[in-house]
Amino acid sequence: MKVFKEGGHRLFEKDQETAQIVSEMLLDLEKNGMDAVRKYSKRFDDWAPAAFELSEAQINEAVGKLDAQVIADTDFCQGNVRKFAEAQLATMQPLETEIMPGIILGHKHIPVNVVGSYIPGGSYPMFGSAQMSIIPAKAAGVRQVYACTPPVKGEGYYPATINAMKKAGADRIFIIGGVPAFAMMAFGMGVVEPADILCGAGNKYVAEAKRQLFGRCGIDLLAGPTEILIIADDNADPALVACDLLGQAEHDPNSGIELICFSESFAARVNEALNAQLQVLPTKNIAEISWRDNGRIYIAESREEAVRLSDDYAPEHLELQVKDLDYYFGELSNYGSLFIGEETTVAYGDKTIGTNHILPTSRSARYTGGVWVGKFLKTCTYQRATPEASRLIGEVTERQCAVERMLAHGLTAKVRVERYSK
Repeated sequence: MKVFKEGGHRLFEKDQETAQIVSEMLLDLEKNGMDAVRKYSKRFDDWAPAAFELSEAQINEAVGKLDAQVIADTDFCQGNVRKFAEAQLATMQPLETEIMPGIILGHKHIPVNVVGSYIPGGSYPMFGSAQMSIIPAKAAGVRQVYACTPPVKGEGYYPATINAMKKAGADRIFIIGGVPAFAMMAFGMGVVEPADILCGAGNKYVAEAKRQLFGRCGIDLLAGPTEILIIADDNADPALVACDLLGQAEHDPNSGIELICFSESFAARVNEALNAQLQVLPTKNIAEISWRDNGRIYIAESREEAVRLSDDYAPEHLELQVKDLDYYFGELSNYGSLFIGEETTVAYGDKTIGTNHILPTSRSARYTGGVWVGKFLKTCTYQRATPEASRLIGEVTERQCAVERMLAHGLTAKVRVERYSK
């Protein structure tokens, strides 16, 4: 392996200063409820309305401001997400099996009751995030989904986001941003039922709030800056590869941008194309920093080395622009979502194609996938036994408990052996 360009993309790490700020905020928010929410919303977003929750009239007003094409396109995107979530759900069957005469074991999938969904704003009004947490939750059978999104500073809310939240199936919609939004959804504050799972991305304060709230409730993922890795051979189009790398670089100055290719000449062509495209890119101010500081180009000596490098990086998004697609599809194991062939780009997964864009970052793709309908389901086991089987299992259980010196446990088995031996 040769390094054509080295970058410094950092893993998402705990920041002690941020942790302290968020901890103090959460303590205040838990103690003082909506009064604290109002205080922070006014301080950070210049937003303190009479009510943070939108009424049906306000929702309809927001939707009414949108061009018909925006509404139709959102419906198209959400339809794809919903179809895929429902198809995923169909694979999750209950199980019941008799492992030996009279011993019945099984599992069933039970949806959580309440989900808190956060749709980020910030640099970009990412209204497409609405369907990524709300639709799978509703497809799973979640009873209540509350959705929060930050205000446009001092102005109110972004109509396309409200439309997306409503169409995705949010039961209640709140205009609250950042840590206060997650605190309200986690604590309830007498306004909503406390959430069983919190979903959604945000800045470092949001990520830290989710970290600190985990345990009180579940979370989707602890996501850091976005990542893309492209494996491209010499048959790929360097300009297209460069375009896709920049597509993620515009997210954040800390975005992780990586290319694995197989020749120095191809690496040079991609680098040249990327720098040329940067000069006319409308979001150059962000993408240029991301590429300069975090962009990497590695030259692998073989397909096997390319797979090893990719799996070690474990990227959030992995694109394959290679001739031998089947080989890589079969061999790669660590990625959040895989985009197979030049025909598919990360933006399709982010916006329209139907897979989920809430994905693992910072090498967490080594041990988890992204958000899907199963995130909102608990797979719970059960067991039952006939009297005869209980007697047999009880005899073994009593002996095992004696070895472990857990005598009270053993007694619960012994009384059944005696009862069912009569």
